[in-house]
Amino acid sequence: MMLGKTAGGLFWMCRYLERAESVARLVEAGWHMALTQSASADSNEWESILITAGILDAYKQKYDTFATANVVNFMLRDRDNVSSVMSNIELARQNARMVRTALSSEVWEATNEAWMTLREILARPVTDRNLHDTLATIRLNSSVVRGALHGTMLRNDIFAFARLGTFIERADNTARILDVKYYVLLPSAAFVGTSMDNAQWEVILRSVSAERSYRWVTAGDSSAKGIAEFLILDARMPRSVAFCISKVRQYLGHLAEEYGTRLPSHDLADQLDARIRNTDIEAVFQTGLHEFLGEFISDNIRLANHIERDFRFYG
Repeated sequence: MMLGKTAGGLFWMCRYLERAESVARLVEAGWHMALTQSASADSNEWESILITAGILDAYKQKYDTFATANVVNFMLRDRDNVSSVMSNIELARQNARMVRTALSSEVWEATNEAWMTLREILARPVTDRNLHDTLATIRLNSSVVRGALHGTMLRNDIFAFARLGTFIERADNTARILDVKYYVLLPSAAFVGTSMDNAQWEVILRSVSAERSYRWVTAGDSSAKGIAEFLILDARMPRSVAFCISKVRQYLGHLAEEYGTRLPSHDLADQLDARIRNTDIEAVFQTGLHEFLGEFISDNIRLANHIERDFRFYG
């Protein structure tokens, strides 16, 4: 069995890389939602985004208002914010350096290059003028590392731990970005079904790179329930909750075969995967979308904690 410290380094390297991209996607969602918000509505988009990212309290320690420039720079480049893109890419590089001998040279170089590129572009405050290009650069560098991982790494336990980190993190992000739209962002039930409501659902699709694939699946028929179903339950969509959890289960299965043993995290993954596969969107909305997502986020965190304990990431 792989040393726990190495397994943990691979897992967290990919979690931090995915988290950096996820934070950028949240910023993009907030930016577009702010643009679609009517002038008369409460300006709570950025507060909602900070709540979703779990960093509202940290932000409030530095700022009294939710000015776009303050939120954007806090989330992208502030080293006092442990969840900023810059903090995450630095942690990803630290973990990659720790497990460098387990990585192909291409994966290490792509990770190091991402760190150097983002350190340079985030050295200066991000403005409205360069925000779009900055977010695109963050996504691109994340994609290059993923491409190197897929194209050069042996499909063994090293690859499995790396992918586990990616999909645990991605599942969390998709659930959170859906939750901010449905539960926190919409000012009141009176806005449901309005042009503002529909525009914000469109933003959610774009923020997880799902707009075109959703159009293919639905032939252009757009609805809140349809979008929620696509991003939670459609196992063909690579950022859906169902897809991510099926991949977590798959890679844990690879580890069970390679090591010849099943651990509590295997059972938890099986249970979570079965729960997602055996539900439908009507049941989700009957439970309450916010409640369903909140329960999933908690279960996903519990699964990640079990993986860490089962494979002894910390000795």
